[in-house]
Amino acid sequence: MFLKKVDGPRAVTLPDGSTMTRADLPSSDTRRWVASRKAAVVRGVLYGLISQKEAEEMYSISADEFREWVIAVTKHGEEALKATALQRYRQS
Repeated sequence: MFLKKVDGPRAVTLPDGSTMTRADLPSSDTRRWVASRKAAVVRGVLYGLISQKEAEEMYSISADEFREWVIAVTKHGEEALKATALQRYRQS
């Protein structure tokens, strides 16, 4: 069995004690972004599993879009990342 060489850690421990690995991140060819996938990318970047630049390149998202995800999660939690909730949380 061979392990692919990656920069950075293969796994990180989250504040709740759970472990997040690169396998927990969405596939790089993801086109349908549900709230849980967005939250996984945000957690991966915030806890050092991948860099923001790597996430932006891997998922073809802009720095502004990623920043919006982080702000939404920070202010309102994962629920704010749902497409149907965007207007409600942007107004507050």
